[in-house]
Amino acid sequence: MSSRLLAPARLLAPAAAALLAIGGLAAPASASASASASAASTAPAASTANTVNLATNPGFEIPASSLADWGSVPGWRCTGGPAEAGVTTAAPHSGGSALAVTPANDDSNGECAQTVSVQPNTTYTASAWVRGAYVHLGATGTGRDVAPAWTATTNGGWQQLTTRFTTGPAARTVRLYVHGWYQQGPFAVDDVRVDGPAPAPATASGSVATSDKVVFFTVDDGWQRTPEAERFITDHRLPITAFPLPMPAAADPDFFRRVTAAPGSSVQDHSVSHADLTKLSPAEQQVEICDARDSLTRIFGTAPVVFRPPYFAWNADTLQAAANCGIRTVLTADADFSWGASNVWHEGTLSPGDVVLMHWTDTLAADLQRALAAADAAGLRPAGLASYLR
Repeated sequence: MSSRLLAPARLLAPAAAALLAIGGLAAPASASASASASAASTAPAASTANTVNLATNPGFEIPASSLADWGSVPGWRCTGGPAEAGVTTAAPHSGGSALAVTPANDDSNGECAQTVSVQPNTTYTASAWVRGAYVHLGATGTGRDVAPAWTATTNGGWQQLTTRFTTGPAARTVRLYVHGWYQQGPFAVDDVRVDGPAPAPATASGSVATSDKVVFFTVDDGWQRTPEAERFITDHRLPITAFPLPMPAAADPDFFRRVTAAPGSSVQDHSVSHADLTKLSPAEQQVEICDARDSLTRIFGTAPVVFRPPYFAWNADTLQAAANCGIRTVLTADADFSWGASNVWHEGTLSPGDVVLMHWTDTLAADLQRALAAADAAGLRPAGLASYLR
């Protein structure tokens, strides 16, 4: 046995389980679920008429995009990365695949987690089918945290863990997690659920309803980042709403921090792979939006609340998937100044509240200059988008 396992944080599973139970941090699965339900009994109950599964990629059936975070399991972030966690087709609980985790060393419990958007003062039931020893399921950030559900062993088969929690008055997201225990070997997870009321669908818009004499400059994608565009934005202190894909954002995060430094600027969601979402299932759309949200939040520290659908292609499923990811507005545009264009998609010149589309390309500096001139000619000034959409 490794000598470091004698430290309190690395107790063997039976001793650790006893400590957790004594400290009120965990209980056997059935007791945990009972305690969770008891703790939630005085809070508002979820409406069964509108109850849905809010988990992203709950059955681990959605393949990773080539533009996703390297080695990621769609919808999930695993602390050990691809060295520990991956999708397996060997004996899933249902469907064609499940999550398989093999902790890489004695200091890892193989945790995988995701962010779930929730409503305040609302009760949710989380569940998952697990296989292995000392597997845990729980949620943090609820505002009224309860002990996780766990099992000492599933005896080689699948067992369902269930816990219930009620969010606090300020909760908008919770962190759902599954993990094993130190030195207890591999485990598997499938058919995860977070059952609760569906949020209202996001609002679709191509402009902002305002009488202020403002327009909004939005710039998509992020593959071509030129010093000329950065200099123009900086010199004119332009408030820019950037919609970068996660991969170029991760490749050059300092660039996007600099070009969104002016007051009112922000970084918002544009999907993981720039796919036509109308050709994807609702679950696949949710992965595209939520995974991009999570990546951008990790990079820039602020969660996006606006989603720009690639190709402006969206449907009713997009609005619900976006809401499930905490997005409030699905935004297109009503003017396009990309690649030398000067298209205004309504009669006349730019109008108050217009959203102008551009792209991070080698023409962006000139595109911005032309868009700014058009705004000036119409008596308008660029403004920060996010503050107008609150």
